[in-house]
Amino acid sequence: MTTQKTVLIVGASRGLGLALAEEYCARGTRVVATVRSPSAELERIAARFPGSVAIVTADILDMGSVVALKRRLAGQMLDTLFVNAGICLARDSTPRDVHEADFVAMMLTNALSPMRVVELFEEQVAHNGVIAVMSSELGSIAHNRGSWELYSSSKAALNMLMTCFSRRHPGDSRVLLLVAPGWVRTEMGTANAPLSIEESIPHVVTSVEAQAGRPGLRFIDRHGKTLPW
Repeated sequence: MTTQKTVLIVGASRGLGLALAEEYCARGTRVVATVRSPSAELERIAARFPGSVAIVTADILDMGSVVALKRRLAGQMLDTLFVNAGICLARDSTPRDVHEADFVAMMLTNALSPMRVVELFEEQVAHNGVIAVMSSELGSIAHNRGSWELYSSSKAALNMLMTCFSRRHPGDSRVLLLVAPGWVRTEMGTANAPLSIEESIPHVVTSVEAQAGRPGLRFIDRHGKTLPW
């Protein structure tokens, strides 16, 4: 008898997170999906996969909200924790002209808040499970292209914080993943992005789940290829 796997997707109301929820459901995984406000699209997915989706409310920018989610899911073990969070403001700005509030918002949303979720929920992830956070190719310092530099810096900060987390957990039997989905056509990615969601997310899920049982920290693209830091 095969036990159904469970994934907690943090940030599943739209875009990549919504596509993650749909893809995991299609693969027979039980999905716990967080939203900040009601999502008609996610509710439609839940209707298509009866009994497979639990929609819960949480705002990763509000620690009280995340702690409440932790209490609600107390005792529930997860095979995969996938934190999907990201905003991109002031795409063309530089440190000289960016509004400080925009930069702070990206750092909070893209780096600090996802890692706070990881810190709170890591003990509920199975010993051979996966802790994944959505990063970006733009978070690679080695491959810096000089574009979207403030957004890129927030993703590089996320990568650093995940690395620090890994160093504080030596010998952890779970895999820790920073996942770069590619430049995808979403509201944030814009219509100029070369990839459709269908060209990204199914590969992301395949690559993330293939890493289960392989301990260590890795920064990978949607195909599972290791990216340079």
